[in-house]
Amino acid sequence: MTWIDWAALALFFICWLGYGPILSFISRKGGSLNDDMTHVRAMWMRSMTHREMKLIDSQLMGHSINSASFFASTNLLLIAAVAGILFGGESALQGFAAVGAENVPTRILEAKLALVLICLARGFLDFIWALRQMNYALALIGSAPELHSNTDRKAFSEAAGQLLNPALSSFSQGVRGYYFALAAAAWLFGPLWLALGVASSFGLLIYRQEASPAARAIRNARRLLEH
Repeated sequence: MTWIDWAALALFFICWLGYGPILSFISRKGGSLNDDMTHVRAMWMRSMTHREMKLIDSQLMGHSINSASFFASTNLLLIAAVAGILFGGESALQGFAAVGAENVPTRILEAKLALVLICLARGFLDFIWALRQMNYALALIGSAPELHSNTDRKAFSEAAGQLLNPALSSFSQGVRGYYFALAAAAWLFGPLWLALGVASSFGLLIYRQEASPAARAIRNARRLLEH
């Protein structure tokens, strides 16, 4: 590999693995969509403890579980497709390279496909962990006792929020894996394409966290809920 490949690969890992700390640094003053949603979900669990019937809460959790299941299933299909090319032998790799990938040695092509596979595999594991945590949260909602003390309600809602927020954070991390898998796939066409793909994916993610209409709406909703 050339020094440009190594530089683009370093940029990829900095943006992929360092996304969380970088986002926290960028949004240290105004907050981010993920941070705002953490507070919104905490308010949801607080409201849940005041409802006698938890049917609507279980339905909302069921929707989240279905969404995570869909993404996990799609991710598994993509993993199977990439693994089929990567482990399909020399003919499969040559046939894949013939459709437009950069003309590189087989070992380098395998490394590029492996990077895509790693992104997808990590995303799949994130979705699986999100599903498990969501099911735990659903059980917690279903087992919520009839609470009359504000202190008890607050304690239970905080416990539920501490389970629900990591679950949906894992789900978000799994979705984010698609962005970086696409960026990794751009490496098949050359290192400059990888750098461009990483910059585009990272910039789009930051925009959606900081300045998108959804981020502004959630930020305003959080302020209303807190007051």
